[in-house]
Amino acid sequence: MKTKKSFQFWQWETIIVSMVVYAIYYFVRKNFSIAMPGLTAEYGISNTSFGIVIAIGSLIYGFSRFANGFVVERVSTKTFMGIGLLLCALANIGFGFGVDLTYLITGVHEGPQFVNMLILVMGITIVLNQYFQGMGYPPMARMLPQWIAPGELATKMSIWNTSHSIGAFSAVVVCGLIMTNMGSDMSGNSSIVAQITGNLAGSIKGWDSLSAAEQSAKVMAYASHYGAWRWCFIIPAIVAVGGAFLCFAALKDNPQTLGFSEIAETKTGKEATEGKKGAHKAYLRHMVFRNRWVWSFALANIFVYVLRMGVLDWGPKFLTEDRGMDINSAAWSVAVFELTAIVGTIFAGWATDHLFKGKAHRMCLISMIGAIIFLGLFALVEMPVVLSTIVLALSGFCIYGPQALIGIGAANQATKEASATANGLTGILGYVGSALSALGVGIIADNLGWRAVFITFICVGVVGAIIFLTMWNAPRDGYERSRKFTENFAKND
Repeated sequence: MKTKKSFQFWQWETIIVSMVVYAIYYFVRKNFSIAMPGLTAEYGISNTSFGIVIAIGSLIYGFSRFANGFVVERVSTKTFMGIGLLLCALANIGFGFGVDLTYLITGVHEGPQFVNMLILVMGITIVLNQYFQGMGYPPMARMLPQWIAPGELATKMSIWNTSHSIGAFSAVVVCGLIMTNMGSDMSGNSSIVAQITGNLAGSIKGWDSLSAAEQSAKVMAYASHYGAWRWCFIIPAIVAVGGAFLCFAALKDNPQTLGFSEIAETKTGKEATEGKKGAHKAYLRHMVFRNRWVWSFALANIFVYVLRMGVLDWGPKFLTEDRGMDINSAAWSVAVFELTAIVGTIFAGWATDHLFKGKAHRMCLISMIGAIIFLGLFALVEMPVVLSTIVLALSGFCIYGPQALIGIGAANQATKEASATANGLTGILGYVGSALSALGVGIIADNLGWRAVFITFICVGVVGAIIFLTMWNAPRDGYERSRKFTENFAKND
């Protein structure tokens, strides 16, 4: 017998297993930010070069989410997601051995020719990884609204959205430990020490203002764990293979595959148009591409992602170069940012359902205002390292609310039948924001310093808040819009 209790069991099983799988997607994606300082120390790669690579990868990821949003509407979501994770594992292994591939191509281990080719190889593997990463979220955007009613989607999907932070937290902690415990001890090799010293002097603004002891400590930290960055890609890749098989074995695409009925609140009226030529395309046009509220969420996502990815991708480099932290302390600071983001995400979902009656856009506005305040304090007020870490963490509490709720709000506005496509649209614009963040932060940091980066973040947050303010009177979801459309389509066909 298919009881309510058994449905709830499978609902939570779907939420928890998909959380684990998607956290592993982030584990093989956010490892790069911890490896960047090591790559700079060993090969002298500039912030601008990293920014270009991250920006291109972000655009590819956004395109992948958009394109795969269409594909996943018609295939098995769990199979699609599992295959994507296997491909991410292969891309990470390729990155881990990128230096060896660069040597095979150039025939040299150092010099401008080697570094330029390494950046190209690194860029190609990141682009591939980012495309495969785009196979992760669209299946979830389609699967979860099949299992969760609109009135509780914000709360339960916000819990699911903590998978982003769990994966990123795991990546920065594990890779931070890798960077400080693995690799080869080359501190006794004078040529390696001199190479690292030259690379850090050329990439860190204010290097000459550091004392000799501070310079030596930074150089020896990298020389003692030379090549550790490789394992930041190889170890997560192994974990990703296991995550893919968990996906294949444990997930179910929708309640009907287990004999449960469709959730009553998620009925869209689409059965009236089944078999009618052009019905699905017309539905997508009406519910996604001609839906003002979906576009508003998508535009706001640009500005949310500038903030989110700005801190997440560049946090370790900023904290080591501007705030004087060692790489392990910087990794833990970003990990704390992710931990508070978990709490913030869950709170934002709860508040959306219980304080704002499911209207995600209203909670997004409150969250953006909080993010502006804490980023402003972080950038403009001089404070001890510990306090600045706490303030940065509180900004994470606020930033991740909109990050989670935009996908939830778009899914509700487009309905479960078009949720993957709507999230593809919000995703591609979000990662336009991520690309702008990557490229902009790299250039601004190299030319104006890190303080200017965070002032830019504050301005970006204000624009995002204004967009959410224009949505204040938007409805909770689009199911009524859907039923009216399908009725009219069936009559006029």
